[in-house]
Amino acid sequence: MLDKSYLVPWGKRGSLSTDTEAAVLAELVHEGTPLPAGVRRERFERSFAASVGSWHAISVNSGAVALQMAIRMLDLAPGDEVIATPQTHRATLQPLLDYDVRVRFCDIDPTTLNLDPAALEALITPRTRALLLVHYGGCPAEMDTVMALARRHGFLVLEDCVHALGARYRGRSPGSLADLATFSLRNAKSGTALGEGGLITCDRDDWAERLHRLRAPDRDTRTAHLQPEPAGLPGASYALPLQRGCVRRPGSDATMPEGVAALGQAQLAGVETAVARRRALAGRLDEVLARYPFLTPQSAPAHSLHAYHLYTCLADHQELRDRLVLALDRRGVEIQLRYFPQHLLPQWRHRGHLRGECPVAERSWFEQHLNLPCHPMLTPHQQDYLIEALDGALAELNGGAPAPAGAPATACGPR
Repeated sequence: MLDKSYLVPWGKRGSLSTDTEAAVLAELVHEGTPLPAGVRRERFERSFAASVGSWHAISVNSGAVALQMAIRMLDLAPGDEVIATPQTHRATLQPLLDYDVRVRFCDIDPTTLNLDPAALEALITPRTRALLLVHYGGCPAEMDTVMALARRHGFLVLEDCVHALGARYRGRSPGSLADLATFSLRNAKSGTALGEGGLITCDRDDWAERLHRLRAPDRDTRTAHLQPEPAGLPGASYALPLQRGCVRRPGSDATMPEGVAALGQAQLAGVETAVARRRALAGRLDEVLARYPFLTPQSAPAHSLHAYHLYTCLADHQELRDRLVLALDRRGVEIQLRYFPQHLLPQWRHRGHLRGECPVAERSWFEQHLNLPCHPMLTPHQQDYLIEALDGALAELNGGAPAPAGAPATACGPR
């Protein structure tokens, strides 16, 4: 349920509730098929892979687990280096703390807020094994340049598509643009199947087979059969088989529940509708910002289609940003700031990262950026109120006078 303390609340879920979803869950509860059977899970995986244009989709029980397993596929060794974006949630990079690797943070592009390809090449060394990037807010990263560098220097690319369901890059879907990718179905995402769930997509058959083993409840063991053990129980007429095993991995049981898979399958058809609603509201917000050149929306290149999981804009300076946040809060519009630069979190500072390492990302967080509500659960009345509140707050910061309608956007890039 939406938070009633704000007239325009932040989105607590990003998909649309429909009668179809309720019917799917009712059918699941009343039928006799065992829930762990996996029929719906396999159907959902096939549909999801087809929707993003990938050969394989392996479902798991959360987006965090998807990231952990995908990073396992990178086969990182002590001394390897991984390049990563600082503009993301901590979950993207958290699994790297389990590895004895050096993480090199790449600064972001000031317009797209994605990893900046122009800053990337200087960070590549002979020890670079992988690159972790995010399509921030649903704005696709510049993948052609990134993948060309990866192929030239021989490292793997993992795209975190947590924001990017429904986005397009040169006509292709995130999730099929790199070596492997991860998705989350948690609360505010465009697919929110019962609050948790994740997927990994890739085109490699060997990775898909490894991922299936990795998520299974059974241990992954290489076993050698020896001579039968003599019967040791009184009256026993059998001998116990003697085996010697090498356990490569204990069972994880990270399987996606059938209910989550069934709901995910039902929601796939509605993703484009939900994203279309986000884009329509983003277009209205763009029109307001175009009249106030001191506030610039995040911009996607002309060859990309933004999914608007987040609607992010950048103020000219910190005082302006902070005053706007307070002005919108007074008007009942819930504002969030996402995300704190990862290299400045305690766990990464402990590994030697310092302020000044990614100046663009740092300036964006500390001085410029804010996220406006932009999700499909907002009613038409709430959307209208958001537009009026934003225009009023910006007019207040503009000296009390609203900007003339149709004024040119002096600081906006192509959408």
